[in-house]
Amino acid sequence: MSPAPRSEDRADKTRILFLCTGNSCRSQMAEGFARALKSAEVEAWSAGVERHGLNPLAVQVMAEAGVDISGQSSKLVEELPTLEFDWVVTLCGHANENCPFFPGPVRRLHKGFDDPPSMATEVATQEEALAPYRRVRDEIRAFVEGLPGSLTAD
Repeated sequence: MSPAPRSEDRADKTRILFLCTGNSCRSQMAEGFARALKSAEVEAWSAGVERHGLNPLAVQVMAEAGVDISGQSSKLVEELPTLEFDWVVTLCGHANENCPFFPGPVRRLHKGFDDPPSMATEVATQEEALAPYRRVRDEIRAFVEGLPGSLTAD
């Protein structure tokens, strides 16, 4: 895991952890969009309460949107460098209910999105499987585009 950024590298960026169950899809998308679209304002990380591996369909639909997340990896919160986050944004109900304790002044926000892998299990074609990934990707992008202003405490 990479070392924590020095304080002068951070400047006045809002440090956000996107947390999901398996850190395979939704949180990876959010981290990718935040790094691609908001890197001047936001320092983005993602992790899971479990590790499910990077979802290849998430990688595919993000590439369609011009964001390469193929170099990201599925990781647990415990594997992150020691950081003080400003916000922990949970992206699914399970992560919200099982969010670990973060010391310090961190604020939490739950912004739930549907689970593309679950929605794609009963489809007949690859194209049908990609539809929920694309929809959720676009919803996450819209949320991330509003950062950091769209962050409001529960």
